[in-house]
Amino acid sequence: MAQTNGGLAGRYVDVHAHFTPPSAEHERLRVWQAMLGRGIYFPEPHEWSLERTLAYMDASGTAMQMLSNIPTRLASLRASNDYGASLAADHPSRFGLLAALPTDAPSAAVDEAVRAREELDADGFAVTTKYNGVYLGDESLTPLWELLDDWGAAVFVHPDARLPPTLDHPAPLYEVAFDTARTVFDMIFRKTFTRYPGITFVIAHCGGAFPALTGRLRLLGNESWVPQGVTAQEVDEQASSLYVDTAATAFTHSLLPAMATVGADHIVYGSDWGAPCTTESSAESNRSSLLQCGALSLEEEGGVRARALDLFPRAAQRLADAEPLSEEFVR
Repeated sequence: MAQTNGGLAGRYVDVHAHFTPPSAEHERLRVWQAMLGRGIYFPEPHEWSLERTLAYMDASGTAMQMLSNIPTRLASLRASNDYGASLAADHPSRFGLLAALPTDAPSAAVDEAVRAREELDADGFAVTTKYNGVYLGDESLTPLWELLDDWGAAVFVHPDARLPPTLDHPAPLYEVAFDTARTVFDMIFRKTFTRYPGITFVIAHCGGAFPALTGRLRLLGNESWVPQGVTAQEVDEQASSLYVDTAATAFTHSLLPAMATVGADHIVYGSDWGAPCTTESSAESNRSSLLQCGALSLEEEGGVRARALDLFPRAAQRLADAEPLSEEFVR
């Protein structure tokens, strides 16, 4: 067991937390109206607040958040990464940066990864399952994956929350879970996780629907009618290499399939704080369920709280520099 911060015993390291850079009121109104048009009926425009975030972190026992935000335009994405880096620089023991990458343009993604690593001191990277129409399994992304593999990078995979509504239901409700499964299975068929073992992929929301559907893929993935077939062993090897977080999914319904697929030791804590669809009430209900639902033993739950420190060593070092080290913060 690696050493951890004694002052952090029982607290959380959150891999799934969002931020948005400051913007003018008319821009927030435009984004809100676009959400209303997609059937996401938020009562008012969303505005991320540093003060409110720190207050929630203190109240919930969250030691650090790994921040991510993935705008759809390159200029906005770069500016967002800059702002996220400033938050981490100003609060090095409270925030880490998962720099967004524009995965619809491989050369731009490589350039931004290099910039984020060398100039912004990013702790890892964040991508969406489908960015401007391009899925993560697209072969054009080979140069990016090769680079991140060489670095031994951690990559947080978030679904595309900008999907249109399905059956009049807003995409963040459940369509994002199917989008996640679609992307992960495509990457399994393409052997992405086998080809780039140096990358640690963290899949949001307990992996979406992919853990619950993995048995079906194991059974049918290599049938004669399936192009580019994949064997049950290949499915197991690739799926078990992934990590998943607990954002909006810290319930037996999601945790048990995830444990069967990736193992309890590949589950990390996520709150989804900072997303427009996350309230303090829903975040706390999710965190409370992680403690009380019974899917995890006390030891396993302790591991979920702090395992992210193993994935993001630079962030772990900043925490170590901030407080004395101890073995008490169980991972």
